[in-house]
Amino acid sequence: MSGTKQAAGGQIWGLNKSDTFSNKKLLGIAGMGWMFDAMDVGMLSFIIAALQVEWQLTPGQMGLIGSINSIGMAVGAFIFGIMADKVGRKQVFIITLLLFSLASGASAFTTTFTIFLILRFLVGMGLGGELPVASTLVSESVPAEKRGRTVVLLESFWAGGWLVAALISYFVIPNYGWQIALIISAIPALYGLYLRIGLPDSPKYTEMQAQTKPTVLQSLKELWSKGHARQTAVLWIVWFCVVFSYYGMFLWLPSVMVMKGFSLIKSFEYVLIMTLAQLPGYFTAAWLIEKVGRKFVLGAYLIGTAVSAYFFGTAESLALLLTSGILLSFFNLGAWGGLYAYTPEQYPTRIRATGTGMAAAIGRLGGVLGPLAVGYFVVRNVSVSLIFTIFCLSVLIGAFTVLFLGKETKNQELA
Repeated sequence: MSGTKQAAGGQIWGLNKSDTFSNKKLLGIAGMGWMFDAMDVGMLSFIIAALQVEWQLTPGQMGLIGSINSIGMAVGAFIFGIMADKVGRKQVFIITLLLFSLASGASAFTTTFTIFLILRFLVGMGLGGELPVASTLVSESVPAEKRGRTVVLLESFWAGGWLVAALISYFVIPNYGWQIALIISAIPALYGLYLRIGLPDSPKYTEMQAQTKPTVLQSLKELWSKGHARQTAVLWIVWFCVVFSYYGMFLWLPSVMVMKGFSLIKSFEYVLIMTLAQLPGYFTAAWLIEKVGRKFVLGAYLIGTAVSAYFFGTAESLALLLTSGILLSFFNLGAWGGLYAYTPEQYPTRIRATGTGMAAAIGRLGGVLGPLAVGYFVVRNVSVSLIFTIFCLSVLIGAFTVLFLGKETKNQELA
């Protein structure tokens, strides 16, 4: 398990010897699925840069690849979130993992832009469904005092996936082509089959089996009922702002480096260095989230993201570019960990996956607009500094929304 080392007192990043083996195993299984998701998304940013050269793509077409992926993620989060409340977290987790793996591998064999977009939509559906379902599954399986930390640790596997993606992109794409990189990404399909053996479903979902489940329409209406409307509004705003800025910035990161005058190989190298900062971002957030609470961690790390984004966009020296890029990775991915820990805690079990999936789906709409917005601005010769200032403001809106309107859920038992 990447970055997981035995610490003093028998603790493993907050999971001590008193924790059951099943909880650690669940974290490892869900985390590996999370890592494979990140590997695919991370490689896409490098593949877009390579496709620009090979297929002579316009900035608009480059943005469309990222956006169609996010459209698929929005659809997947919506559909599979609802399914997880109907048929269980485990089955949906496996289905989504297989869907994105097989579609990603198939996209290596396409020679047309249109077919590539269709397959990226299917990849996005699998990704969008898997992430909120996995976080819900883990949230419902861990004691309240360790829940937030464990979900942030789950999210930390994302950094491992991005690191693998950066390594594959740096060593494989320039020498063997982007097709080989995508074939490698299909390996999780085999892992998805293995997951069928021995993976338990959420104990809270199992307890709920005897109860009458709400219909899809009833679940959606309950999200906006008097008891949940405020949490839903906060989550939708924060998710939209965070995903809009994340996909706008990170899918374009290698290309932005090229725009700043670096070669494609150098841009891959610098992004790899920035990616390494994601792990300490996650681990500090995991430590803090049970100490000071969800709202503070999420708000503080989002503000750190906003400041870093501003300085990255305005950087003119290599030193400032790398420093701000490293801090951008550190704070942004720590904030993601906090967001995934915070979201499932806002709803009772009967609508938890639906609520988490809907928030993620609204966020993915921001993921559609982010890459398209960058492509639109680049075509019109808008400066990189102004583009990143827009993302800075977006992240600040999300930060202040959760700080002033969000509900703290530290140490609270799930309803």
